[in-house]
Amino acid sequence: MTSGKRFKGVLFDLDGTLLDTAPDMAAALNQLLREENGTMLEYERLRPTVSHGARGLINAGFGATIDAGLRERLTERFLEIYAAALANETAPFAGVEQVLAALEESATPWGIVTNKPGWLTRPLLDGLDFAGTAVCVICGDSLPERKPHPEPLLHAARLLDTHPAECIYVGDAERDIEAGRAAGMTTIIAGYGYIPDDEFPQQWQADGYIDHAHELMEWLNNR
Repeated sequence: MTSGKRFKGVLFDLDGTLLDTAPDMAAALNQLLREENGTMLEYERLRPTVSHGARGLINAGFGATIDAGLRERLTERFLEIYAAALANETAPFAGVEQVLAALEESATPWGIVTNKPGWLTRPLLDGLDFAGTAVCVICGDSLPERKPHPEPLLHAARLLDTHPAECIYVGDAERDIEAGRAAGMTTIIAGYGYIPDDEFPQQWQADGYIDHAHELMEWLNNR
């Protein structure tokens, strides 16, 4: 990193970076398991899979080798359950609201780039009264491409009216860092997010790593 570099925009992943959505997503899967006469799973086992969305949770609950027809039915029902209870226990991670307030105070535009579909993202954000000052919210179905393709991040940078090289992207999954690097952005791993024990974020070639959301401002202020 170049000393004194001034970043002009900050972009965030959603699940596992800004919002702790794992309690509600895990609860939805366990309700589905009850309906299917399956064995419910402990939250600690499900939490790391949340960044992989519905597919990861279905794999955790029913196995990765189920046939396509069953997977489609289970996924559709899971999403129905989850959509009906998006924000029962979901909340911003500790420190996130303070970080966003600091960005707003410094007139630094910020936005969200997530693979979560818009029909889930928008009601979730509205239900929590969250992200009101976000310049953009790019969802998994906003564009033809989604992460790890860089286009959602490049599109977000255009909406922030910043050059990608002057943007930071913060995320908790390897595809976040891959997309950010491909877009030419500075990438930071949200180490407090949903990173499974069998993944090795030190190999993702990110520019930074934070264990707590508030460390982002310290990281920015020192560069």
